Amino acid sequence: MAEKTITFAEIGKDLYAFTAEGDPNTGVIIGDDGVLIVDAQATPAMARGVIERVRSVTDKPITHVLLSHYHAVRVLGASAYTNAKMILASDATRDLIVERGEQDMASEIERFPRLFRGQETIPGLTWPSVTFATEMSVWLGKREVRIRHLGRGHTAGDTIAWVPDAGVMFSGDLVEYKSACYCGDAHFTDWPETLKRLAAYDPVALVPGRGDALIGREKVKAAIAGTTDFLQALFGTVQQAVARGDDLKTAYKAVRAAMDGPFGAYAIYEHCLPFNVSRAYDEARGISHPVIWTAERDRAMWAELQG
Repeated sequence: MAEKTITFAEIGKDLYAFTAEGDPNTGVIIGDDGVLIVDAQATPAMARGVIERVRSVTDKPITHVLLSHYHAVRVLGASAYTNAKMILASDATRDLIVERGEQDMASEIERFPRLFRGQETIPGLTWPSVTFATEMSVWLGKREVRIRHLGRGHTAGDTIAWVPDAGVMFSGDLVEYKSACYCGDAHFTDWPETLKRLAAYDPVALVPGRGDALIGREKVKAAIAGTTDFLQALFGTVQQAVARGDDLKTAYKAVRAAMDGPFGAYAIYEHCLPFNVSRAYDEARGISHPVIWTAERDRAMWAELQG
C-alpha cells in the first residue's frame, strides 16, 4: 500500500498540525522553553517522524506529551519522547488504560496493522505520569496550554488542548474532518453536548483527530457540525431500530441505508461502521459502559455483520 502523504502545517504562531490523509493526527505546541505534543502516534518508529518535523522548526526540548484519550493508535509511540518531563492524561483515561489497555492494544494492532508501522518498537502500554480530573494548565514559559476534559464522547476520558493566546484548539477524536468517527467506545448521548462545550471556545483554528487542520472559524464550525450530524444520524437510526425490536444485523443494514450516501466516502468509514453500530446498539439498549473490545470479539462481530 502506498505511503500516506504527510503534511506538517503551521496553523498559528508556533503551532503545527502533523496530518496524514485521514490517519491519526498529532499536534505541536511550541512555547518559550519547550514543546508540548498532542497525541504520540501509534509506535515509537512513527513518533520519530513527528520528531523530525518538530526539529525542522525548533530545537527546543519536547517537554510534555498529552494523550487526548487511551486508544493505542494515539498513545503507544510515547516512549520515543525520551526527554519529556510529563505524559499527561485525564483521570478517566488512566482508568481506561487500567481496565482495558492490554485488550485494546491487541485488538487495534490486529484490526489495522498498517497504522502500527514498526510495532516491534513498542515497549508496552503507555502510562501517564500526571493525571487530572477535569482541567489543568501547562505553562511553556509564558505560553499557557489549557487542558480540559469537557465530558464524555469518543471515549469516557477525552481531553482537548486550548492555546488561548492564539485561539487554537487540538480536539483529539472529539472532532473529525471528512473522516468517520470511530465510536466503538463512545458515549453517544453525551458526545453532542461535549461538542457544544467545545464549540463555545470559538476556535479560529482546530486540529481534529483525523483530517486536515481547520483554519478559520467557519471551517471549524462546519467540522463540529459535520461530526454532530454523523453521530446523530448513526445513533438516531439505531435507536429507531432498537425500538422496532430489530436485531443487530438488521440495525446495521438500516444504518448503511441512512449513512452510506452522505458519509460513505469518508476516511475509515467502512472500517468503523461495524464497531459503530455495535456500540450504538448496546447504548440504545441501556448498556452505558462500553463493552471491552478484544481481538476475539472483533472477529466475532465482523463475521456476524459482514459475513
